[in-house]
Amino acid sequence: MPDGPASGVATDRRWLRRALRLAARGRYAVAPNPRVGAVVVRDGEVVGEGWHRGPGRPHAEAEALAAAGGRARGATLYLNLEPCNHHGRTPPCTDAILAAGIARVVACHRDPNPRVRGGGFARLEGAGVAVGSGELAEEAVALNLHFLVPAALGRPTVTLKWAMSLDGRIATAAGESRWISSPKARRWALALREEHDAIAIGSGTALADDPRLDRRLGLAAGPILRVVLDRRLRLPPAARMLDVRGPVVVYTESDDPARRSALEARGAEVVRLPDAGPSAVLAELASRGVGSLLVEGGGEVAAAFVAAGLYDRVHAVVAPLLVGGRRAPGPLGGGGTGPLAAAPRLDRLAVQRLGPDRVLSGLSPVTLRELATLA
Repeated sequence: MPDGPASGVATDRRWLRRALRLAARGRYAVAPNPRVGAVVVRDGEVVGEGWHRGPGRPHAEAEALAAAGGRARGATLYLNLEPCNHHGRTPPCTDAILAAGIARVVACHRDPNPRVRGGGFARLEGAGVAVGSGELAEEAVALNLHFLVPAALGRPTVTLKWAMSLDGRIATAAGESRWISSPKARRWALALREEHDAIAIGSGTALADDPRLDRRLGLAAGPILRVVLDRRLRLPPAARMLDVRGPVVVYTESDDPARRSALEARGAEVVRLPDAGPSAVLAELASRGVGSLLVEGGGEVAAAFVAAGLYDRVHAVVAPLLVGGRRAPGPLGGGGTGPLAAAPRLDRLAVQRLGPDRVLSGLSPVTLRELATLA
């Protein structure tokens, strides 16, 4: 008999994990759309699968159903996100699901997009399709933070990333930081840029390191938006990032016309804000359609996002070095959290090995709580 509503939780989890693996294949190509994978299962066998490959391309459900053909009738469709029920660049996925004769749809969680938000499930249930959701929801949320945070919270997803020694230093007391991490870890960091719409540093990092902040691996289309948080407008017009193709936006509180003109003459866009802190900057970036921001440095900028509670994921590259020194900086500056009990703790901590280094990654519990209702 075809797989139906009586399928067990273990079976559902098995195929949802497969859908999540398929969805991850769209890591560098699908923004601002979500990463979605779909698996059509009949009589315990995969008869079709697919994933979303980019804006304007067929959705994962359409790919999987096309691969399944007539074998989709009476089958179960597994996917990591509620199917859409509206016209965009492609037709509604619910129409394709109903036309294919799918008997049951299991998704990890609802879509917070106001154009969907339960409407996909409701349409299917109204047509007699059994619907299930909630399994592997946290894994699915973690995969799609770049889509879910803008859709549900109205701001870009924020990832904090730094490289540090085993004793928690991001540079020596003399300011030397190249290179704390290994070549393999540095390539991983470059790949991380390809996943984000924008990358940000503070003016201190710009002055100390003079980085290019560009994409170099060719995994994503187009340049990344480079952002400098520069309250006093200290970025020099000779900065290397201004020699590299792609947009640069400088957020400042300064009204110095000479410095502004010099940067604009080099192609930078200078945006003056009354308070150029994380909240105002994220709001301005959201108005540009930026869905994800990678914050690479330095310690004061990272601390500002932590203090404001405006971060969703943290990646700390830890190298087996002992730097020492009272004046050697750590990854978070600022005034600190005060009582230890008030220090933010990360959820879903994971460890990845990159050559001699380790990457410790975790999610903000605040973000997870705010997105928990999607299940």
